[in-house]
Amino acid sequence: MINQDTDRQQSTVRPGYLAAAGVFAVGMMGTTLPTPLYGLYREQIGFSELIVTVVFAVYAIGVIAALLLAGGFSDVLGRRPVLLSALGLAALSAVCFLLADGLPLLFTGRVLSGLSAGLLSGTGTAAVLELAPAGRSARAGFAATAANMGGLGLGPLVAGTLAQYAPWPLRLPFLTHLALLTAAVAVTSLLPETVHHSGARPPLQPQGMVVPAEVRGVFAPSALAAFAGFSLLGLFTAVTPAFLTQTLGVHDLAVTGAVVFCVFCASACGQLLISPVGTRNALPIGCLMLVAGLLVVGSSLLLASLPVLLVGAMTGGTGQGLAFRAGLSAVSTTAPSTHRGATISAFFVVAYTGISVPVIGIGALAAALGLRNAGLVFTSCVILLAATAGGYLWRHPPAHT
Repeated sequence: MINQDTDRQQSTVRPGYLAAAGVFAVGMMGTTLPTPLYGLYREQIGFSELIVTVVFAVYAIGVIAALLLAGGFSDVLGRRPVLLSALGLAALSAVCFLLADGLPLLFTGRVLSGLSAGLLSGTGTAAVLELAPAGRSARAGFAATAANMGGLGLGPLVAGTLAQYAPWPLRLPFLTHLALLTAAVAVTSLLPETVHHSGARPPLQPQGMVVPAEVRGVFAPSALAAFAGFSLLGLFTAVTPAFLTQTLGVHDLAVTGAVVFCVFCASACGQLLISPVGTRNALPIGCLMLVAGLLVVGSSLLLASLPVLLVGAMTGGTGQGLAFRAGLSAVSTTAPSTHRGATISAFFVVAYTGISVPVIGIGALAAALGLRNAGLVFTSCVILLAATAGGYLWRHPPAHT
């Protein structure tokens, strides 16, 4: 029998949820560090825009594989051991990038990064929620989602700034991340464990997509909104750097990193809107904001305008953050404690499918239509998806939000 210390009535002091959020952010930061550096890798190694999107998608495949195979491991092994494993995989990924002189190590580094993110997504979220003191579940929910999005946003900002203004542009970002990971390992080792077993420990086995019956009414619409929102994030992390360079003539890597950071920063800010908007309305309103942001992004492609692109990033990112936090909170609070990590992991499987599959399509289209036209096709498809999701969620909001 598993006893996960999530009963807020049993303890009023649960230290460590902010520290856990910091560990979560550091781990996720490594997954987007290469974003502004792909242009440098293209010059050094030589590959097409399609290969850039394939490298990106390999990361997402690693995420999904980890979520499907090990999404529930932290419910059995405990949160702390899985967090430490994820940080170790992130460190191995950084080493691969430090040594990379061709595509094999780039692919290996991205797969390891994806496996790390897959372990962190469910386990990190569950750890933050379970370490929160009584009465702070809402703050903990924001801390978990903000750590996820904030870490993803800091990656390109830090890497772009260091690559542009410091020596060793393809080395220093990963050396910096290794230092941060070392600190994160030390912090994780001191975190309280929230998963305990009375009697024999359950067997450790892959669970695939675990969505308990009591969660399904909440899970489907929440995951649909996450898919649409992560498609927008995929556009910015995989394609925007090339668009800035090839179409807008922006060659400053710090600017590239800052543009990608904007969409993740807006996501974190959008999560703060859930209180005034209300959880019931957050999902459909978030999807509608996604549509508005994507329309502006499409306009920036037509006008070749950086300011318009930034407006689109901020608008769409805000909608993504609002819908993402509402969906994740609904799923995590409805899931039974014995399957919370696995259920959250299933939610992220759907989200990361949205960040990977469409991006491969835009890479393939770019070879035939050019980057700008491929971006317009991609944007139109995601607008349709987000509008459909928003309309459905407006008519059928999750019952438990």
